[in-house]
Amino acid sequence: MTTPLTFLKETREELKKVTWPSQAEVIRLTIVIILVSLIVGFFIGGIDFLFAKIMEILVK
Repeated sequence: MTTPLTFLKETREELKKVTWPSQAEVIRLTIVIILVSLIVGFFIGGIDFLFAKIMEILVK
């Protein structure tokens, strides 16, 4: 079993190997995620509205 100090040292070494994205990449990908989320949200909302109207017609 390793000591907490050894664990922290190894963790730090591993984090040095990580290829971090640039600020421009982070901003671009964040915008893409927000847009995709909005599109999916509107799609699901539209389907829900459509099914609600169909159920309303069937129940009457």
